Amino acid sequence: MADATTASPNMMNAAAAPEERIEPKRVVAFVIMVFGMFMSILDIQIVSASLADIQAGLSASTSEVAWVQTAYLIAEVIAIPLSGFLSRALGTRLLFAISAFGFTVSSFLCGFASSIEQMILWRALQGFLGAGMIPTVFASAYTIFPRSKFHIVAPIIGLVATLAPTVGPTVGGYITDLMSWHWLFFINIVPGIGITLGVLALIDFDQPNFALLERFDWWGLLFMAGFLGSLEYVLEEGPQYEWLQDTSVAIFAAVCFVSAIAFFWRVFTVDEPIVDLRTFGNRNFAIGCVLQFCIGIGLYGLTYIYPRYLAEVRGYSALMIGETMFVSGITMFLMAPVVGKLMQKVDLRYIIAFGLVVFALGSWQMTWITRDYDFYELLVPQILRGIGMMCAMVPTNNIALGTLAPHLVKNASGLFNLMRNLGGAVGLAIINQVLNDRTDLHISRLHDRVHWGNATAVETLNMFTQRMQGMGDSALMALKQLSQIVHRQAAVMGYGDAFFMLTVFYVGLSLLVLLLNKPSVVAPGGGGH
Repeated sequence: MADATTASPNMMNAAAAPEERIEPKRVVAFVIMVFGMFMSILDIQIVSASLADIQAGLSASTSEVAWVQTAYLIAEVIAIPLSGFLSRALGTRLLFAISAFGFTVSSFLCGFASSIEQMILWRALQGFLGAGMIPTVFASAYTIFPRSKFHIVAPIIGLVATLAPTVGPTVGGYITDLMSWHWLFFINIVPGIGITLGVLALIDFDQPNFALLERFDWWGLLFMAGFLGSLEYVLEEGPQYEWLQDTSVAIFAAVCFVSAIAFFWRVFTVDEPIVDLRTFGNRNFAIGCVLQFCIGIGLYGLTYIYPRYLAEVRGYSALMIGETMFVSGITMFLMAPVVGKLMQKVDLRYIIAFGLVVFALGSWQMTWITRDYDFYELLVPQILRGIGMMCAMVPTNNIALGTLAPHLVKNASGLFNLMRNLGGAVGLAIINQVLNDRTDLHISRLHDRVHWGNATAVETLNMFTQRMQGMGDSALMALKQLSQIVHRQAAVMGYGDAFFMLTVFYVGLSLLVLLLNKPSVVAPGGGGH
């Protein structure tokens, strides 16, 4: 690649001219792939607002229906790093077509599931097969387009990666409200068939290397599945079952530990590892992965904490939650072209630091949360969240993947996307633990203050008692209502603590950009690969 600091502008433009011409067929193929990636990421969260409907439809328990999401996440987190090897062996065209077709068929099976066991099985298959589309799009964006176009393609894939999980509850709420939960899955079928046919007809980015399949490391796959699958299970189930005090969580933690040791030993000793970890030797990629992990905490953490507050404290329906959450989605959509323009003129490290600080500011505004926080109180924090997420995510993609040699990008893309999902899993586990612990602490403190010597508490209790005269044991009912108020107030204070934790975390994280090597600003006339 020509050195942009020494070559003259005329030389750069002349060298870049042939590479500036992108075949329209490739652009159309890329757009189709992006839509497939959007569907795959969307399906992580699309069921979150409709789990109660699925539970009722399949006569499942609360713990069983939670696996509709958990099974998808575990399967996806195993498949994402595997996609790097499969992309080199099968080629982009064949891998993406298999992923899109498999995702479509498993969506069809999910829609017709008649028991919770069937649903969990098909959701796991859907997550495993659909996961291949996500890193393949990232890899294609940074290999088929010249470097001078990164300021256009980077915001597109960044927008999809952040927007899809954000609007998932909204889309799921609307679909379930208008039709039924079955259509959460049936809606994938027609687009899935179109994507499969489109990529088979249009993708010509690379050629397969089927000889690699003969050296496929089955032991590496087994160890990786044990490591990542068990880790996801521990993070999902740990907060609600007191972590290692629960037998199943303890067993999976042990499996995770042993599998992790075996996995890392395998990838560093086998000739053709299932995942090549040597890419972490690139400083910007390694730090970019750390940033992506931490961004995943905020992306999936707030997509969880806002709906939980609105349902638990405000009593919102799935549709009302979706409409409230849509503010962040609109903000991200509007910010995408702005970030693209900024990337041409501003040091990417400054944009990332700005995004993280703005994200922290949005979280800090939520530390004052009360039970009366509604759409308008959440408006500015959600706008700041959308701005911060786009400014942090898109340049991080560019710094981590856009500066790598093209032959490294396929494998690196799987690792990079894995970090975002693992960050989300760790973030949810930490947030759940903080909410549980801090709520219990606040309940204890509030109970200490609500006693017969507290004039306000006695006055409130008497008011409730008078209001419930003639409705049975009015004194007992009044006590129960006062207890509910205490618990709700404690929960709200717990949410405030969780937002404060995120604020401190992201302010501190903004300092990490100082460790990044300064990337070159992508100019309109810059060279390609």
